[in-house]
Amino acid sequence: MHMIRSWFRSHFDNPQVVILTAILVLGFGVIYFFGRMLVPLFMGVIIAYLLDGMIKPLVRRNIPRPIAMVGVFLFFFLLLLFTIFWLVPLLIRQVTQLVQQLPIMIGAAQQLLLQLPEHYPRLISEDQVYELMAGIRREGTRLAQHILSISVASVMGLITLLVYLFIVPLLVFFFLKDKEKILSWFGAYLPADRWLAMRVWEDVNAQIANYIRGKSWEIIIVWAGTSFVLTLFKLEYSMLLGFIVGISVLIPYIGAAVATIPIALVAYFQWGFGSEFFWVLVAYAIIQTVDGNILAPLLLSEVVNIHPVAVIAAILVFGGLWGFWGVFFAIPLATLIQAVLKAWPSALEHPGSPEGPPSVAPDD
Repeated sequence: MHMIRSWFRSHFDNPQVVILTAILVLGFGVIYFFGRMLVPLFMGVIIAYLLDGMIKPLVRRNIPRPIAMVGVFLFFFLLLLFTIFWLVPLLIRQVTQLVQQLPIMIGAAQQLLLQLPEHYPRLISEDQVYELMAGIRREGTRLAQHILSISVASVMGLITLLVYLFIVPLLVFFFLKDKEKILSWFGAYLPADRWLAMRVWEDVNAQIANYIRGKSWEIIIVWAGTSFVLTLFKLEYSMLLGFIVGISVLIPYIGAAVATIPIALVAYFQWGFGSEFFWVLVAYAIIQTVDGNILAPLLLSEVVNIHPVAVIAAILVFGGLWGFWGVFFAIPLATLIQAVLKAWPSALEHPGSPEGPPSVAPDD
């Protein structure tokens, strides 16, 4: 107990550490308890970060920020209309077609499985095949029930979506227009002497901005590129499969492998083990190679490098806490923890310094 008390006093006697800890606990508490209510706010912040990265190059070319902001916001609004009236209906149509084809695919899979005991009697028995087929039927029934529950709740979901479509663009506009005012308003409620918290904020703010912009563009480029390539091969559900591949980049090291499964299944049920099947897999492998070795390093070059074990642990922990948003922000949150651990010793080295060590003003 004496060692614990000594460690606690040596670390938390410093007011800078107490301020930083209080801010972190309050922030995580708000997100954990009110995260679902604040989803439109988070979406607005993410889109504002993304658009702000497009505004800055225009400002550097001597275009007034208000004009640049309005132009970029109009581009975002047109893109939103394109997504609502063309892209989303296309995805819904392809999902519906795929669900309608599931019984046929399951039947074909059963026929294929029934051939395994004949060719490999020592590896698999008929009982194992029938057990696997029963599992496939159960999962198919569960999927159908899940889709039915979605359709029953579609009215409430539609109302929520309409509210989001109004609130999110409005939030994005004001985040871009009043960025400095909002940050100053938050800062007014924090202690004036908070150099340790500011040091962590400067580091994390830059990393989160770079990550959101880089990862968003990576998703869009991989989605569009994969859909285009699969369309050239005339593979069914190309836009939906491209969307799955684009979203898969949120989960490093694992997402690419998982996204291979639906592409391989659709290609097999469309062509069998023909040449088109293997060429599609080769094209998908090339896309993943280009993404992993060229696109991702180019777009995320300014993001702090974190060990793969830490990335996977962050995805598991934060994804378990907040689902999709936890996965999306796993790397920035891991960066936050890394920044805190890096800045914490500086508070212990400067316990009596009211100003703390010098810091560099952030770009964002």
